[in-house]
Amino acid sequence: MNFLPEVIVFLIAACIAVPLSRKSGFGSVLGYLAAGVIIGPWCLRLITGVGAILSFSQIGVVLLLFIIGLELQPSRLWVLRRTVFGMGAVQVLVSTLLLTLAACALGLGLGAALVAGFGLSLSSTAFVLQMLAEKKQLTDHHGRAAFGVLLFQDIAAIPVLALLRVMHGGTAIHQTHFLTSVIIIAAAMAALVLGGRWLLRPLFRFIVRFGNPEIFTATALLIVLGAGLIADAIGLSMGLGAFIAGVLLADSSYRHELEANIEPFKGLLLGLFFVAVGMSANLGLLAKIPLIVIGVVFGMLVLKGLVLYLTGRFCKLPGAASRRLAVEMSLGGEFAFVIFNTAAGYHLFSQSTVDLLNLAVILSMAVTPFLVLFDEKVIQRYQKDNAPPEFDRIDEPGNPVIIAGFGRFGQVVGRLLRMQKIAFTALEADHEQVDVIRRFGNKIYFGDASHLDLLRAARAEQAKFLVLAIDDVEASVRTAAMVRKHFPNLTILARARNRHHAHLLMELGVRIIVRETLFSSLRLAENLLEELGMEQQAVARTIATFRKHDNDLLQRQFAVFRDEAKLIQTSREAAKELELLLEEDRRSEASLSA
Repeated sequence: MNFLPEVIVFLIAACIAVPLSRKSGFGSVLGYLAAGVIIGPWCLRLITGVGAILSFSQIGVVLLLFIIGLELQPSRLWVLRRTVFGMGAVQVLVSTLLLTLAACALGLGLGAALVAGFGLSLSSTAFVLQMLAEKKQLTDHHGRAAFGVLLFQDIAAIPVLALLRVMHGGTAIHQTHFLTSVIIIAAAMAALVLGGRWLLRPLFRFIVRFGNPEIFTATALLIVLGAGLIADAIGLSMGLGAFIAGVLLADSSYRHELEANIEPFKGLLLGLFFVAVGMSANLGLLAKIPLIVIGVVFGMLVLKGLVLYLTGRFCKLPGAASRRLAVEMSLGGEFAFVIFNTAAGYHLFSQSTVDLLNLAVILSMAVTPFLVLFDEKVIQRYQKDNAPPEFDRIDEPGNPVIIAGFGRFGQVVGRLLRMQKIAFTALEADHEQVDVIRRFGNKIYFGDASHLDLLRAARAEQAKFLVLAIDDVEASVRTAAMVRKHFPNLTILARARNRHHAHLLMELGVRIIVRETLFSSLRLAENLLEELGMEQQAVARTIATFRKHDNDLLQRQFAVFRDEAKLIQTSREAAKELELLLEEDRRSEASLSA
């Protein structure tokens, strides 16, 4: 039980540092890093066994990559192929080249400089994704770009680690040894993929049928760690093995339950990982050679930031998104520690060089929240005050209808209006969607409909109706609130993704609300009942009864929709009511037919 005092120290430090850091606007990761520095060997010395803690806490990164794999269905990976293998490849190659040249200029040999350049070109998957998730920016332009680049970096780190592991003391690779290693790795990866495809889902079906929730959690951890250990045994990273396991389960019906079971372990161990990173910082170098340390950190941030910004612009990201990508992704990454320590094991680096590079990565992580905060509070605000409006110039007179959100829902409304020769103004906040629609010859304006300036430019004060077809719930509610405040005479006809979205809109006084899947679901159910042999009149009565009951329930639940317990209770009561109503209909029909 000797480890318990260290666990207590870790928990106390995290409970103090993380809330303070988040309250200050710097995010949780900087809090963990600061906690590690304070309790580590260079400050209070409450914990000194940094190496063991850092090795164990790598499991947090492994679990993170498993959850990333769960979220990444193969179809989605194919959609992201340009970002992953386009932006990601350009960033890694160009950053590695520039950082290698800089390392050579500082006196490293070509082989060591190349490894150092590649290691510093990587960014922290755990840090960046955690930061983007906290700021709810994963679906923004720069968030999607960051995800794709990080995914390529994680994939690219694997062959480099494998290459280092088949090297012999930094000398040339023996051809037979290398080919044998490649064949073993390829065979093991194929076995992992095929075995996972054929074994994982039947295994989970068996556990769900005969096990209990604790065994399901244990099985999930077994799959993650087992896949990681298999990958580690063949010379790859544990993270790649866990990532592959996650991808294999991404399309399964157990994905959400797996994510819910793994999430608590991932969060805690990732926190431990960042604490261990903070503890491992050799702050003595900062006092001994401060100019060199600061120069390496500054050079890495500037070179990577410049490459990321130019890569984003080359790939047609907006200027603001490219800048945010550069600010948030120029830091070092956790894979750099693995690469540098592995290279040191093969005598490519001296220990002092490894300490310098590791410290540079750690300091870049510590500096990044401050850079992000400066970007948000100063640069973005300055550019917003001095830049032209972030929407297209609307060059037509006021139309009676404005459609906010011109995706699959809004386009159907627009086509019907166009058939009736009714003029409308279409607004869409997604650059890619705007480009696609314009390629088909449709007129549409880019801009966020929740911005007052855009609606004024669209002559909202002259319009009669606003079709609120925005897909994102938060943006939809924000737009409705703004319209109700500044254009109270504008009638809103809103699309709702679900009941909760409908209740939020009702709370704002929106009267005409259509849930996007209700009518299509009822139509399909109507067809199904007819195919099952029910008479058409009976089917029509059943559908009408259900629609009326469901609409009444929506209105009743509006009074309690923020109280989960009462919401569940009313849903159960309503289900029983609906059964009784349908039973009465069946009895009435039977008596009439008799």
